[in-house]
Amino acid sequence: MRLFVAVSLPPDVTALVAALPRPELASLRWTTEEQWHITLRFLGEVEEPAAVAEALREVPTTLQGSGEDEVEVMLGAATAWFRGRRILHVPVTGLDPLARAVALATVAWAEAAEEPPFAGHLTLARVRQRETGPANLAGTLISAEWNVDEIALMSSTLGPGGSIYRVVAGVALGS
Repeated sequence: MRLFVAVSLPPDVTALVAALPRPELASLRWTTEEQWHITLRFLGEVEEPAAVAEALREVPTTLQGSGEDEVEVMLGAATAWFRGRRILHVPVTGLDPLARAVALATVAWAEAAEEPPFAGHLTLARVRQRETGPANLAGTLISAEWNVDEIALMSSTLGPGGSIYRVVAGVALGS
């Protein structure tokens, strides 16, 4: 099963993201509300999801041990393109300690290749084929803050309209 660990958006933030302009362009595939999340760590193919879910139960203890009582997320302040203008996203900050705790808990499932550093973001659209996205889609103002109260172990199934995600297990943070 193809797995990753993520943070979901609260309903008010989901509504804010849904209100962003989404022009119909043949060169873009917009993500859907069901696909909106912030990936903390991609694990790839895992044979025993229950073992990963069990390991993730250590994340709250790890956070508390490092003095992190709350995980406050800051979304925004504007849409942006990743280098190469292939992925339109909204930057997300505040999740670095949580991403480190998840990485420690899931070290047994790390990919063999070197993992890129964590870069919190919410993907809004992907460019099709070899084109680049229109520069004017960057810079749309959007801003939100919330406290993370749960992380989710999620499965990903690739499909023609994009990936389909399903929550496999949730782990509550804090007391």
